[in-house]
Amino acid sequence: MKKQQIITKEMLQPSQDDLKIVGVFNPAVIQKDDEIIMLVRVSEAAKNNTHNVFLVPVYKNETVSFVKINKNDSNYDFSDSRVIRNHSQNYLTSISHFRVARSKDGVHFQFDGTKIFPETEYETYGIEDPRITKIDDKYYITYSAISDYGINVSLIETNDFKTFTRKGIIFPFDNKDGVIFPKQINGKYYALHRPSKSDFAKLDIWLASSPDLLHWGDHQVLTKARPTYQNSTRIGAGAVPFLIKGLGWIVIYHAANETHEYHLLAMLLDEFDPSRVLKISSKPLLIASEPFELRGFFNHVIFTCGLTYLHDEVNIYYGAADESIGLAKLTIEQILANLESVK
Repeated sequence: MKKQQIITKEMLQPSQDDLKIVGVFNPAVIQKDDEIIMLVRVSEAAKNNTHNVFLVPVYKNETVSFVKINKNDSNYDFSDSRVIRNHSQNYLTSISHFRVARSKDGVHFQFDGTKIFPETEYETYGIEDPRITKIDDKYYITYSAISDYGINVSLIETNDFKTFTRKGIIFPFDNKDGVIFPKQINGKYYALHRPSKSDFAKLDIWLASSPDLLHWGDHQVLTKARPTYQNSTRIGAGAVPFLIKGLGWIVIYHAANETHEYHLLAMLLDEFDPSRVLKISSKPLLIASEPFELRGFFNHVIFTCGLTYLHDEVNIYYGAADESIGLAKLTIEQILANLESVK
């Protein structure tokens, strides 16, 4: 396995003068014609935070404005670098949008100037963690929309990665890690998602089906997808599943422990019935080990939203420490060797 850092936040300029880029991470990728297109999450924070005041960025009326929070106010919890918590309302410390990058070799990417910004009332705290699925001649982008209404999985449609059409929220509210399979299975579209938990539920990967990519039902838990080799408080779908004919669907997904350290795993689903988990990782497939993965905006994080699969080589693109983008090159043999049969 080979890992390398390929994109850093220093390669980009902020979207407006009063913001600074704090992270470029969690990219989606897709092969289109003779190039690889990457949709990158760019996270920005206020440039002018002071010793006493934290400026929370909020998207409204086609621009980012700021909510002022007194850092000495005991009603707020500032212990998490990502979230400011309050008994009645939470705020993100940064706000995210997407930018398009292109590459011929899958390693060196150039940003083409195309951006997708938050737009709707369900995106006032930003848009995050895109995944790209190609079906026929269209590309479907699932992503997390963040607002006072919670975290919701929304859908964008495009033909060319220059113009984009929002299709709205597609799963029940308070949900994330929505990933659509790249083809119909037995006449239905399928997707993975991860509802937020109630007092009784656990943070597991769910499966849903749809006749049209907009209306989803038959929700069910992939119960055996939960890793048992260590204490994982949550898991979620990562990259778009890819099919190895005669074997099944390979899903690369993430898990996090109680201290919010993220790593990647894999599972194998039945080719004709994706609700059947055939095999699952016996140990972590990809863990944070390099300096750029261990230290950043949020330490010890490897999180993927996209990969490419060609000639038995799998290139996993991932967010490292919520700050930069890494690339891990694996073979199918390495992934399959990581799996064990579900008992």
